[in-house]
Amino acid sequence: MKFSQQITLKHLLIDNKKCIGLKFYSNKVLNAIIKELESISWSDEFNMYYVPNSKNNLDRIYSLFRGIAWINSKYFFQQSRSKQLTETFDVSWFRNRERAPNYKFCPESYLQKLELKKYSNSTVKSYVTSFEYFINHYHDSVIDDLNENDIRLYLQFLIQNNRSNSYINQAINSIKFYYEMVLGMPNRFYSIERPMKDKKLPVVLSKENIRMVIENTNNIKHRCIVSLLYSAGLRRSELLNIKLTDIDSSRMLIRVQDAKGRKDRYTLLSIKTLKDLRIYYKQWKPSVYLFESPNNEKYSPNSVGKIVSNAANELPRGRAVEVSKQAQLT
Repeated sequence: MKFSQQITLKHLLIDNKKCIGLKFYSNKVLNAIIKELESISWSDEFNMYYVPNSKNNLDRIYSLFRGIAWINSKYFFQQSRSKQLTETFDVSWFRNRERAPNYKFCPESYLQKLELKKYSNSTVKSYVTSFEYFINHYHDSVIDDLNENDIRLYLQFLIQNNRSNSYINQAINSIKFYYEMVLGMPNRFYSIERPMKDKKLPVVLSKENIRMVIENTNNIKHRCIVSLLYSAGLRRSELLNIKLTDIDSSRMLIRVQDAKGRKDRYTLLSIKTLKDLRIYYKQWKPSVYLFESPNNEKYSPNSVGKIVSNAANELPRGRAVEVSKQAQLT
């Protein structure tokens, strides 16, 4: 059944109390029915009706408008988009930092929620760092008292300091995570404007440059890592997640699990790379993941970055810069 009327539910915080906002195009029918809700009020700030956030009020909304209007709850019941990662949650860098007396640190509850949501360690570090910059911008203010205007002023400050669009979007994500996930107020700042994403052409390496990078690797393990990154078109995170069972030599394919967009895919395995992988396997004998550290754990992203950088440093200046840029994208 299609409805011509739609009511969108929003999470609101009014006078430090959680409320259910009801946003819709005004008409006589909906205006009359909505007044049947108990404790219904109007907010000039948010330009919508609202009621206290309770299960009874939520059930009453669905019951009252059944058959009359469609209740759009996609902004109200937020689902986590975090990946189900297998890496060990590590915030030792956070614990071991020096505690500056005038510097506000990220709340412990923020870290706990990131761990429960199974965010990657790299995302955790980005979120914590960005959020700490924000709360220290308002060092003398209580975090929970900050509002949308405070956030806009902070974003304006970042723009005036020539921060990139991606950096600003990261700042917004880290701030929203605290208020929406940690404090349990999904979409509290749903109206915060985001900058347009920068559209950049990808850096494409020539076959000659790829060949030179591979030849400049120090050992068979490094050679296989660089070969897979460039010949199979793998991202660094995808490479590190490859297991021995993902190599299908009979069909000359590599299974890439949990790739971009959280989808599995296959990529081609070259004959030359397969020969190198067989030599590498006999020498290094990995147990689970294709590339492992000396203590049989998954190889680290930093190690892969250093391998590519070291190989690129052996190239002529111009080509080395080109390879380094490509390595940052993987």
